[in-house]
Amino acid sequence: MNTTTPSDARGGSRHDRRRALKALGAAGASAGLLGSPLRALAADAPAPKTMTLPFANGERELVTFPQKRPLILQTSRPPQLETPFEVFNDGLLTPNDAFFVRYHWSGIPTDIKPEEFRVKISGLVDTALELSLDELKALGEPVSLVAAHQCSGNSRGFFEPRANGGQLGNGAMGNAKWTGVPLKRVLEKAGVKKGAVQVSFNGMDKPPVDGGPDFVKALDIDHALDGEVMLAWAMNDKDLPMLNGYPLRLIVPGYYGTYWVKHVNDIQVLDKVFDGFWMASAYRIPANGCACTPAGKGPTKTVPINRFNTRSFITSLQDGAKVKAGKEIVLRGIAFDGGQGIAEVSVSIDGGKTWTVAKLGEELSRYSFREWKASFKPPKKGEYELKVRAVNRAGQGQPLEALWNPAGYMRNVVETVRVTAA
Repeated sequence: MNTTTPSDARGGSRHDRRRALKALGAAGASAGLLGSPLRALAADAPAPKTMTLPFANGERELVTFPQKRPLILQTSRPPQLETPFEVFNDGLLTPNDAFFVRYHWSGIPTDIKPEEFRVKISGLVDTALELSLDELKALGEPVSLVAAHQCSGNSRGFFEPRANGGQLGNGAMGNAKWTGVPLKRVLEKAGVKKGAVQVSFNGMDKPPVDGGPDFVKALDIDHALDGEVMLAWAMNDKDLPMLNGYPLRLIVPGYYGTYWVKHVNDIQVLDKVFDGFWMASAYRIPANGCACTPAGKGPTKTVPINRFNTRSFITSLQDGAKVKAGKEIVLRGIAFDGGQGIAEVSVSIDGGKTWTVAKLGEELSRYSFREWKASFKPPKKGEYELKVRAVNRAGQGQPLEALWNPAGYMRNVVETVRVTAA
């Protein structure tokens, strides 16, 4: 595997990142995950490749971590890697090596032996369990679901005024086939007692120093038992990549990625609402229908972030592309939502004055990216402002003007791509 290491990478020095890469490489090799050893990095390595995201201060380095192709570096300690947007035009399933990475703490696991891994189920249950991967797989036929995964702060870099947090483009998302065991099956084996209110989930990643709040998330008991929430060991029919939660992660279809706990090894059934930092203080949105506030204003009341809103993108052309006047081309893109399923996608080639309904592709699942296509034949030379909007089966669409909230979450404005016909 080829690896590019920048000098003075954002979020850590060259020495720091090299050490982290070696640790991850060793961990991947011990788990049989890396096809080739990590290449030694010369001190006089060439300057890193960069790309510029389409907003102020958008220059980013492209770096290669173990099991990953070159991705957009947001931070290296902890690893935060964004998928280059052109990947989403290559197919509905995002390749494992191109899938985005998001950690909250730099104390990530680097030495996981699958034969020694166990997940504990405890709390308000009849029988506390400690299950190996083989025991999980023996609980019944595995299930698979194609579902989109999206960071809460995907597209935050486009917020105006800027919102605090990682300045991400549109690449902190992906779509994959997840395979594992329904959480319901595991909880039923343990036996959930009366009075259960929520279920909490902890993983193997830890704060690097004492005193930092461990990254623990929680779901209401009815949600945890809905039969769709999953403990997955495979992604696109392969073992989870190390940086995407190997060997086991929580899959919460239709919900933002903060709930998709990686390396999950501790599940507790609770008799009250979990009040840890990452639920009670972090990842909260304004408690109103739009999850928004006036620009620059804070909310008076908040609730935990939950389901995706509706989104759609043009993937076949990027901003600034050049096309040929009078020649018909096929526009392609993707749309998705929090699980109602996409009902319609429309495209405008005149900045939103008129709209044409696009043709929808196969629905792999109601949680999946769904492809759409529409023809585009610029009648004359000049500038064209292409827009795309989607509506789900519940009638939820996308605003023409971007909504704002202080955390920079849940952006879903109608997207615009400007092209020139010549």
